Amino acid sequence: MAYSFIDILAFQQVLLLMAAVIVCYVGVLAAFAMRRNDAAALKSTLRGAAVPVGAIAGVSIVIALYNELVWPFPPFIGQYNILFNDAFLLFAATMVVLSISLAAQTKLQFAGLFGLVAGGVTIAYGWCGYGDGLTKDPLETFLLYGAFGLASVLAFPATLITDHYLTHPESSLFAAKAPLARSRPSLMGASRAVQPVVPGTASTGAETAPTVTSKFRVPVYFNAALIVFLVMIALAAVAALLYLNTTLPAHMASPP
Repeated sequence: MAYSFIDILAFQQVLLLMAAVIVCYVGVLAAFAMRRNDAAALKSTLRGAAVPVGAIAGVSIVIALYNELVWPFPPFIGQYNILFNDAFLLFAATMVVLSISLAAQTKLQFAGLFGLVAGGVTIAYGWCGYGDGLTKDPLETFLLYGAFGLASVLAFPATLITDHYLTHPESSLFAAKAPLARSRPSLMGASRAVQPVVPGTASTGAETAPTVTSKFRVPVYFNAALIVFLVMIALAAVAALLYLNTTLPAHMASPP
């Protein structure tokens, strides 16, 4: 009986690229919302991201489970099932957890913790594939796995930052606007002190205590982790695009 198989590796790479671009875009919007201290915009961004992330998660989990259950690659390259399918199932499961967390507006740190473990395992898979030379492009494969793995690992501190912002009213727009104490006397106030008092008028003192919105501050190392996460997920998108640029032309020219 002739053996037939369908290679959907290129389409899996498309899903990886789409996921990296969407997560990077959402991460940038979330970072700017926190810098502006705009909790409403942050919640709207996270809630809106649940739809595209959920779409990618649904398609990915179906493909990943199919690959794991039927082992679609030919027997003579059976190790590819372990290298590609296991890692893609971890990716799909991470996207499912993330999409549910975004839609349900639950704490994101648990999705980040899931990604932390999945990312570490993905890096290990990529390193083994690189060491054993399982692909024609072992270095590119390792860079792809490494970029997505590191991005998943760094997603944990990024989600901790987001949860901290949303669960601390004193650091968000829901906090009452409080006046700031001046470090030195106001020249305006000093000049009024020597001016004659006009009967029937009263000074409100608003000039000496302006109302400002509190700023959201986190430790420097948390900010650094957030920036590195955005950089890594952007690099993961680039790695997926470069890998797809290698795989797609070959598959189109000589389909399996």
